Amino acid sequence: MIADPAQLRDDVDALKRMVVAMAQDALHARTLIEKLRFELARLKRQQFGASSEKLDGRVEQLKLAIEAIETDTAERTAEAAPAIATEESADKPARRALPEHLPREDVIHPGPCACSACGGKLRRIGEDVTETLDSVPGRFKVVRHVRGAFASRACDTVVQAPAPFHPIARGRVGPGLLAHIVVAKFV
Repeated sequence: MIADPAQLRDDVDALKRMVVAMAQDALHARTLIEKLRFELARLKRQQFGASSEKLDGRVEQLKLAIEAIETDTAERTAEAAPAIATEESADKPARRALPEHLPREDVIHPGPCACSACGGKLRRIGEDVTETLDSVPGRFKVVRHVRGAFASRACDTVVQAPAPFHPIARGRVGPGLLAHIVVAKFV
């Protein structure tokens, strides 16, 4: 695989063939991963045919094979074309959505009133919503942090309130739920 863009040829047809070959490799790897996951699920359901030690060994081997294939595919994609990797990751969310039946509490983070660069009036162009799972004694709730995005018509600057702080980096656990887990574990 070519990692340096300077080494790529200027021939558009050759580059298209490379992209198609990379896409076929990724599709093959995804198919193999799905087959291994299916085999893993089948082995978990079929616990009556083999001894549990043999079954556990097979399950661990399949898990390691799946992990190796996923790592290899991710590395090849990242080396070959960083733009393709970001495009694929943008297609599907990083994790599942929080359950819809939980009550929601909105926390609105206000944006600035004027542009810090030119002092002009800002107009709302969108918003980002971050959902955090939190615990109140006796029940769970989802706290939605809504941060509006604003743009200045005078200088085309986009501003937004900073993202909310989470006790665990890249986690969706609120401080109340984290305290509940710690207390439940050690008390």
